[in-house]
Amino acid sequence: MTSSIISLLAQLACDDDSREILHSSYSLTSTLASVIHCHSATPGEPLVLQCLQVLQKLTYNTRIFQSTNYIHELIAFLMTNIQSHNEDIIMPCLGLMANLCRDNHSVQSHIKSLDNVKPFYRTLINFLAHNSLTVVVFTLSILASLTLNEKVGEKLFDAKNIHQTFQLVFNIIVNGDGTLTRKYSVDLLVDLLRNPKIADHLSRYQHFSACVSQVLGLLQSKDPDSAAKVLELLLAMCSVSGLRSLLCEVVFKPAAPKLRTAGLRQADGLDGGRKTETGLALVQWLSLPVEGAESCSLQALQLLNELLEEALGAESVSECVLSFVEMLLPVLLGLLRGLEAAQGDAHLRKQCHRITHVTSLLLNILHMSDSTRCLVSRQVSTQLCLTQVESLLSCCHSNSSFNCHPPGSDNDLSQVYADALLKTLELMSKLRQQVKDMETSFYRMLQDQRIVTPLSLALTSHHRERVQTGLSLLFEATPLPDFPSLVLGESMAANNAYRQRESELSVKRVAVQEGPPSSILDSSCGSRRSVYCLADRIQNGLELQEQVKDSHVSDIIDVYEQKLSAFASKESRLQDLLEAKALALSQADRLIAQYRFQRAQAEAEACKLGCLLKEAERRREDLQSELSGQVLEVERCKADMEELLQHNARLQKDSEEHQSLKGAYNALLNRFNESERLLKELQAAHISLTKQSDTLRKNQEALTLQHEKMASVLEEREQEIRSLRADLQQKNSDITGLRGALRAEEEKMKEKDQERRDLEETVDVLRKELNKTEQARKDASIKASSLEMQKSTLATKLKQKEDELNKHSSMIAMIHSLSGAKQKNEVNLSL
Repeated sequence: MTSSIISLLAQLACDDDSREILHSSYSLTSTLASVIHCHSATPGEPLVLQCLQVLQKLTYNTRIFQSTNYIHELIAFLMTNIQSHNEDIIMPCLGLMANLCRDNHSVQSHIKSLDNVKPFYRTLINFLAHNSLTVVVFTLSILASLTLNEKVGEKLFDAKNIHQTFQLVFNIIVNGDGTLTRKYSVDLLVDLLRNPKIADHLSRYQHFSACVSQVLGLLQSKDPDSAAKVLELLLAMCSVSGLRSLLCEVVFKPAAPKLRTAGLRQADGLDGGRKTETGLALVQWLSLPVEGAESCSLQALQLLNELLEEALGAESVSECVLSFVEMLLPVLLGLLRGLEAAQGDAHLRKQCHRITHVTSLLLNILHMSDSTRCLVSRQVSTQLCLTQVESLLSCCHSNSSFNCHPPGSDNDLSQVYADALLKTLELMSKLRQQVKDMETSFYRMLQDQRIVTPLSLALTSHHRERVQTGLSLLFEATPLPDFPSLVLGESMAANNAYRQRESELSVKRVAVQEGPPSSILDSSCGSRRSVYCLADRIQNGLELQEQVKDSHVSDIIDVYEQKLSAFASKESRLQDLLEAKALALSQADRLIAQYRFQRAQAEAEACKLGCLLKEAERRREDLQSELSGQVLEVERCKADMEELLQHNARLQKDSEEHQSLKGAYNALLNRFNESERLLKELQAAHISLTKQSDTLRKNQEALTLQHEKMASVLEEREQEIRSLRADLQQKNSDITGLRGALRAEEEKMKEKDQERRDLEETVDVLRKELNKTEQARKDASIKASSLEMQKSTLATKLKQKEDELNKHSSMIAMIHSLSGAKQKNEVNLSL
């Protein structure tokens, strides 16, 4: 029967909630410990193995108090059987001992105070060479809990051995015997990271990137338990400043070549080919439904928050990180859609937790850099935020506990709704300038009457972040005309009154528990007797009423009924007080027993401290002798230091000479660059002059041919030239007039150029004034358009003048060509 019951309990203890209920509500730990104590003479019995396995499940991540019944007997049994040679019982005993020692200082102190602790340490150290990886992990976990801050632990986890320990733990995590081994390996590494020295050694571990890459490969599996432990390990690494940057390099850089393509094909899902990338594996766990993998989803969000904060907070953000953010944003926005209120409070609680984490991640991405702010503002829509806020407000308003009970703890559904709602409103506040219609929707939501309750919860909360978020939203909402400030004040006053009433009631409960129990008992008995007397009198009065038919009897009955109800309520209150006092007495007895036990323990610890004091005196003498040797070493170091200072002075002189030579080199380099620039300019000028020379040579050849032709016909046209000489004189006078007109046109053209430059300066001034106000921008744009029209008109006129000038120039050239045929010596080639 006992074996069957324990098998049933082993099946019940499969999830965290059931383990917590069995441990806290039913004290199953002490019960199973008593069963083991009863069968301690036969440790190899199957019933003992069953109890050890169930206890290992119950005590995982659970703190067991030293005052628990049979805990000392259980520890003695475990230490005895760990040092035995029975392989079947060693592994469950090691696992249970690892659970009891982890983060439990009282159990650790009890084990260290035992007489056989040194042989126990030697046995554990021998287990480090065991063939089973699970035994090695259990042993390392126990040693880390018991000896990490002691002399034995310093030898085990010193700089020489720690790298081998890292390699061993990472190999066990990647290639372990199963989920149980991987779970304890992760817990061991998390415990080691809490030690600053070990964390520093891990940051300088040369194979860290390769090991973390292999660990991240476990995220590609479908096992949520393994993924949860891997994510827990990564979060613990993020808490160490030296490891965050290394972790960012491992997570983001390998995925760089494919991230942009993945972002473009996000709507198609995460196919098998892209699951090999670490970042995409994180996104895969992130986008899973809340049912079944809630812890993985929230841990993935927290991990991405830490990593992106580190990567985007750097001086220069790499392209692969921006590509990853661009790919991540559609997934995050997809998680904000679809708040399903019909699936119950538990599902809504999980969804609201995820909405809070998602909006926090979006806010962090939004604050990091301008590029990420642009990415978020392009993909977040007003309709999405508005729908999210409306659904949260509807859930808040329809939740009866939200409206009836002020917040008592962080796990209240009301507080969960309020956190998700205020984070969404904060996101809308940050994006109201970048997203279209976001500002209007944000201010409309702030004026909704339903916003009062979550805002009052935030302002009266004891969490700093919630109060700051509430104050920022209140600062935005106060100037609005329809903001319900009076209702908000009443809600805050109601919350404060509720808290004050709760504190007063707690004080009254304590006062009632401290009252004398004898007086409560006497008053209760007296009240009961008085009630019985009243009942007899009323019964006699009723009989008298039937006999005498007195008209005043009904009034007397009413008076007695009121007194009877008052005495009955007083009796119930006194009965409650009696029960409370009995409970207080039982608690006092329990505390007295605990005090006696702690006093005995303190005496034992005092004896141990006396021994330690003697040991410290002996060590002080040893250290005194070592100190004299260190003084001699310091003197030798001083002599070496003087030599190093002289060498440093010589190096300083060499550095100054190097700096002077470096300055001379930089001056010569600048002169060389300047000469090279001038050479390039002269080469360009030489090329342009060569082109002009070629053009002039061609023109000269053409004029030579034309001259020969004109010489051949000179004889024929001499007569015509004589007749045209008079006309030529007239044309010369006309040319003189045209030259004057040309000069006048050139002056006008210069004036037009000056006007055009003035107009351009005016346009520049108007452009600078454009950013002051929106109305000034409109006026400036109108002036700029008018100036552009004037500019185009002037350009058209200028073009016409240039056309006229070209016509006159052609006429002058033709006249001079004709006159040059007759008078060769007077040809003006400059025209």
